[in-house]
Amino acid sequence: MPLFRSLFVAAALALSVPASGYAGDNPVVVELYTSQGCSSCPPADAILHELAKRNDVIPLAFHVDYWDYIGWKDLFADPAHAKRQRAYAAQGNRRSIYTPEIIVNGETDIVGAKPMVLSKAITDHAERTPVVGVELTRNGDTLTVQASVLETGVGPMIIQMLRYTPEKITKIKRGENAGKTLTYTNVVEGLTVLGAWDGVSPLSMTAKIDGDKPVVVLIQNQNAGPILAAGVLR
Repeated sequence: MPLFRSLFVAAALALSVPASGYAGDNPVVVELYTSQGCSSCPPADAILHELAKRNDVIPLAFHVDYWDYIGWKDLFADPAHAKRQRAYAAQGNRRSIYTPEIIVNGETDIVGAKPMVLSKAITDHAERTPVVGVELTRNGDTLTVQASVLETGVGPMIIQMLRYTPEKITKIKRGENAGKTLTYTNVVEGLTVLGAWDGVSPLSMTAKIDGDKPVVVLIQNQNAGPILAAGVLR
């Protein structure tokens, strides 16, 4: 095995093991912007697969559609995902969007598949003192979200919900990845905004959900700001 490949595999495997001191009730959100039509994306997709083994990280694959024109239409892409990525770019004063891109807790931008850089970013965010606490419960088809501010001056927030499929396998027939059969992890679908929250009073809200797919709630500063808290029911 070539040296660079050995180092990459070792680094990716390291991502599957949480560092000491991580809090399971304060998970770090890792958003991967990826595409089935992107030849540079499979290594990043593999990293997300390793992260899915951890309980202290919520890894999410946001498939985008802007590479569909080069020969293969991404079966999981949603225009809303590219819109979300563009909002992050605008917030970070970045002029372009690209795949693969990883964004940690809505704040740290990582270009490409860089497992060691990502590992450090996850550690840095996990060591921060939480400023918002969130708890999710489900009763039948009703999801209840309860949250409270743990630190003053947090600012206006939005409450978002999404579902994901833990694993999907696709045989790519055309485009840059033609002939490959690829496995995708935590494929996001149905990203919606449940409401706004000023953080002045504790939050309690409900949403209707069905099926058994995992549900994720993100509490994020408005205008694509940092993710302040997140919860998942698997």
